[in-house]
Amino acid sequence: MVRKFYRKYEDKFNRSEDNFLHFMSWMCAGIAIGGVVGLVGIAFHLLLEWATEFRMEHPMLLWLLPVGGLAIVLAYRLLGMEKDRGTNFILVAVRSNEQVSIKTAPLIFFSTVVTHLLGGSAGREGAALQLGGSIASSFARTWELNEKESRIMTMCGMAAGFSALFGTPLTAVVFAMEVITVGVMHYSAIVPCTVAALVASSMSQAMGIAPTAFTIANVPGTIGLETGFGVMVLGIASALVSILFCIIMEHTSHTYRKVIPNSMLRVFAGGCIIIALTYLVGCRDYNGAGMDIIIKALNGDAKAEAFLVKILFTALTLGAGYKGGEIVPSFFIGATFGCVAGPLLGLPPEFAASLCMAAVFCGVTNCPLTSILLCIELFGFQGAGYYALCCGISYMLSGYYGLYSEQKIMYSKVQPEFINKNVH
Repeated sequence: MVRKFYRKYEDKFNRSEDNFLHFMSWMCAGIAIGGVVGLVGIAFHLLLEWATEFRMEHPMLLWLLPVGGLAIVLAYRLLGMEKDRGTNFILVAVRSNEQVSIKTAPLIFFSTVVTHLLGGSAGREGAALQLGGSIASSFARTWELNEKESRIMTMCGMAAGFSALFGTPLTAVVFAMEVITVGVMHYSAIVPCTVAALVASSMSQAMGIAPTAFTIANVPGTIGLETGFGVMVLGIASALVSILFCIIMEHTSHTYRKVIPNSMLRVFAGGCIIIALTYLVGCRDYNGAGMDIIIKALNGDAKAEAFLVKILFTALTLGAGYKGGEIVPSFFIGATFGCVAGPLLGLPPEFAASLCMAAVFCGVTNCPLTSILLCIELFGFQGAGYYALCCGISYMLSGYYGLYSEQKIMYSKVQPEFINKNVH
């Protein structure tokens, strides 16, 4: 009787045993990746914080930006990584299983710190994705994992790197799974990515690094027609701002390369342009990531022109060859835009700033689920319906533009149609 029962369910028992072994393997892998990437992410975070504070205490460091740019280009050239494609290559590595060199990690670490220290306009999350992805990819090669397992490992590294810097593990997990191929998520990666992100985040907090979070005043507690209309308009406007950001980023980079083909001359000239623009605008608000300006905007204080100036500074910095990310600048752009535009629609400036901060991020990354989770982890559950509406509209109307040219969008944004195309 027992033998018949076993024979009947033998395949299911074997599959369950295999699933459990895979589960244990990925738990261990997630812990390992989360631990290693978490340590690197903590060091990276602390150095960036120091670089920002030191630059603000010594504003004349800005004059060294062109020299810092030369150091970045030389470092990449000396290590044979001059044609590195940054975050785009991490996306390709997951989708096509291309190997990511471990040299990417120290290079992006060094170059991002230099960019922040000397006043370039850039973020940090692109560097975090590259740090985590390259370290995890090297683990996959060391452990001789197969093609599919290597892809999952790279996603684990991306999630851990993002989580270590921002302290938003849920956002980090979904972003690592969603950003590569919009419309197709590899759920087989959810357990190891979650474990890696939680380990990295908990290590970061244990070192005294507080998770990124904001208290937003005047968030509506109930759904209202008038407020909903204002949120919809902000969603439309955020989509337009995100398109503008992507277009200027792309065309600035193309123009740099066309006018100044030599990478060393290009980065030196870019540094000189940033110095000139800084003195032209008369303040240092647009150098570095600009988290202090984001906080001001979320407290209801922003200049009307701030979002446009930040777009220009970021495009001129990254297009010239400096390193960093685009996501924190997109937060800056969205928050300052929303703070100014919201009151025109009868919305509190603090609430409008938080809406547009998430919606512009959604438009430039094409990641609506990530954006909604980001709102919950950054701002709390109150107003979640409004955040989802604003992000959804921005995603739908932002077209097929994006910051990552290697990102694929598998399905149309307006109807259930398979399109499989790269973003502009």
